[in-house]
Amino acid sequence: MKIACVQMDIAFGEPELNYQRVMDYLKEAAEGGAETIVLPEMWNTGYALTELDTLADSTNRTVELLKSFAKEHKVNIVGGSVSTKKNGGFYNTMYVVDKNGELISEYDKAHRFCLMDEHIHLEEGDSLGTFELENTVYGGVICYDIRFPEWIRAQALNGAKLVFVSAEWPEARIDHWRILLQARAIENQCFIVAVNRIGSDPNNEFGGSTMAIAPWGEVRLDMKKDEGVAYIDIDLDEVEEVRKRIPVFEDRRDKLYEKFKK
Repeated sequence: MKIACVQMDIAFGEPELNYQRVMDYLKEAAEGGAETIVLPEMWNTGYALTELDTLADSTNRTVELLKSFAKEHKVNIVGGSVSTKKNGGFYNTMYVVDKNGELISEYDKAHRFCLMDEHIHLEEGDSLGTFELENTVYGGVICYDIRFPEWIRAQALNGAKLVFVSAEWPEARIDHWRILLQARAIENQCFIVAVNRIGSDPNNEFGGSTMAIAPWGEVRLDMKKDEGVAYIDIDLDEVEEVRKRIPVFEDRRDKLYEKFKK
């Protein structure tokens, strides 16, 4: 699979500008031969959380845009995430559409990040975030979710061979980003493709470092702070090769873990 990662700046509280930027990057990625395109977190509004009542997507605009583009260009899109208004609240939502233009996953961020006031303004999700593309299981998570190893492990145990991560991860903690992503790949013996944003908003500077990491832990792609589209070819057969070398999943002791679970 040829994957395109879109590392971009996000205009704070300016959805119209952000939708246009994303459309431009989607076109560039499709023209570059991508089979799957991955976007960053909250790309429609940025972290303008106090303005979500007027800015968040409440009309399925994002879904229709992604579905139309995917069907026209025959690409899969892991739509990063956008701020949405639904069910009487606001959510941080990742949409995944396949190359036929079908919505196959709608994942609301499970873990809210208090340091950026998500617990005040956003509702938490309660779905696992796994989905199938062409008979292969993938996972999708959002930013702070990667600090919860049990959450990524749950996706791996449910068959995910590659986990997509979309983020707005600040520069101040970019070392954590790198280490956590490598750890999640190594411990789950899966690919991690993680797309972060660059630029800044009124409260944060963001660290970029969009990465692709192999099941053995090697960094195959690191965009550092370059804006634009980068491509990575993924061979999912590597997952089974690594899992045979060190049979972590066979050696797990579920009953023992449950015994000490609190």
